[in-house]
Amino acid sequence: MAVASGSAASCAAFKSGLRCNTSVFYPPLRISVRPRRAAGFGGVRCSVGSDGLAKEELRASSVSALELLKTSAANRYTKESSSIVVIGLNFHTAPVEVREKLAIPEANWPQAISELCALNHIEEAAVLSTCNRMEIYVVALSQHRGVKEVTEWMSKTSGVSVSELCQHRFTLYNEDATQHLFEVSSGLDSLVLGEGQILAQVRQVVKTGQGVPGFDRKISGLFKHAITVGKRVRTETNIAAGSVSVSSAAVELALLKLAESSYASVRPLVIGAGKMGKLVIKHLVAKGSTKIVVLNRSEERVAAIRKELKDVEIIYKPFSEMLPCTAEADVVFTCTASENLLFLKEHVEALPPARQAIGGLRFFIDISVPRNVSECVSDLETVRVYNVDDLKEVVAANKEDRRQKAMEAQGIIAEELKQFKSWKDSLETVPTIKKLRAYAERIRASELDKCLSKMGDGISKKQKAALYDLSMGIVNKLLHGPIQHLRCDESENRSLNETLENMHALNRIFDLETDTSLLEEKIRAKVKQSQA
Repeated sequence: MAVASGSAASCAAFKSGLRCNTSVFYPPLRISVRPRRAAGFGGVRCSVGSDGLAKEELRASSVSALELLKTSAANRYTKESSSIVVIGLNFHTAPVEVREKLAIPEANWPQAISELCALNHIEEAAVLSTCNRMEIYVVALSQHRGVKEVTEWMSKTSGVSVSELCQHRFTLYNEDATQHLFEVSSGLDSLVLGEGQILAQVRQVVKTGQGVPGFDRKISGLFKHAITVGKRVRTETNIAAGSVSVSSAAVELALLKLAESSYASVRPLVIGAGKMGKLVIKHLVAKGSTKIVVLNRSEERVAAIRKELKDVEIIYKPFSEMLPCTAEADVVFTCTASENLLFLKEHVEALPPARQAIGGLRFFIDISVPRNVSECVSDLETVRVYNVDDLKEVVAANKEDRRQKAMEAQGIIAEELKQFKSWKDSLETVPTIKKLRAYAERIRASELDKCLSKMGDGISKKQKAALYDLSMGIVNKLLHGPIQHLRCDESENRSLNETLENMHALNRIFDLETDTSLLEEKIRAKVKQSQA
């Protein structure tokens, strides 16, 4: 398994079952003109006579950087097949104070995809940013260079240095990256095993990415398959049975710290009425709360929740009344998408003391990323602040039961990995299949036209149709064998290497390799831009 991380410790913490091999070393790119190249493509031969030596040197000196790239050892690199890579941080590898700096709001995902795909070695991209993770999935034309460019982009957009990112970053390639996303969508990699909200978040990646340039076939197919896996795991196993979400864990944590058996006598305040806030409200009701104050920008969402939970008093308050409402609350749940802090130390310090009935302490349960409550608030003696990383205390229970459920799900994931790999491998040969069919069709149509023109106007429509069917039948039968050898099908006893060898052979035989590589196109654009 190819895994790269900032340190062995963070890698070990990432997943207990993950094998941490060292990354493949990529030597720096060297562009050189070799004295002689006996065979190959694009080699520069310097064994010229004295009359031609000056001309050869002059020609070599005028070769552009792009042409040097094409004629050097880099040519081998430009033909490198693309890889699916995930570069990210999650609750396993990075604390919330680091994750919140890298969090990307959903509204900014399309822009992030565009910026990532503008990088030299990134072909496709997607962003999965939640309270517990910030992961970037890309199709990279070069693993090493792609990871470097994405890491530098993450540093630039977040303000976190590359060295600090590398301490917390994890990197997975191809099948390992695919398996990771399948585990994420199944809830196996969640803080709360089997939680359902992550599957909805993976769905949102697909919904947001639709029509965005760069969210293309491979990445789109990967995320759509991940949704299928997540559904199947929850349907065929009992992994979601009795599981808790981040919201319910937050409610449980507060109850644990309050030393209360229920919320019947507790005065809760929920800030934010989005998906997380709604779940918090529902779990508060399930734990005995009968009166809940909810702060939100508009009353519309709060009214919808009130309509759904008819037996509970749900009071709407605007954000302008946040501090007065906090002064009356025993426990405050913050779950907004705000990128700015809602509570500073001076705000909380000015609040009246908490009720002695609950121990004289006021609790803030901050499950927002970025956080809504300043870290300095926890310095106050009369306040206790908890964030998403503190929920581990609640979800640590039933560890053995969690492990058994995960083992059931891994069997399903293994099956789905094979299916996705076959689909992805088949994409390598799709362009060749299309070009081969188009090549054969041009010949068929041309020869049929010649035949019909020789036969004159006396030929009937039925005869024309028969000749057409004959030409199509001959072409289809001739192409059947070659195309079958280009398909990656588990039923065929044929390795991917053999299939790719067949593809390259057909490309050479029929001169189908006419497309300029995407990397070459990007370099051309960069060179043109720099010369402008």
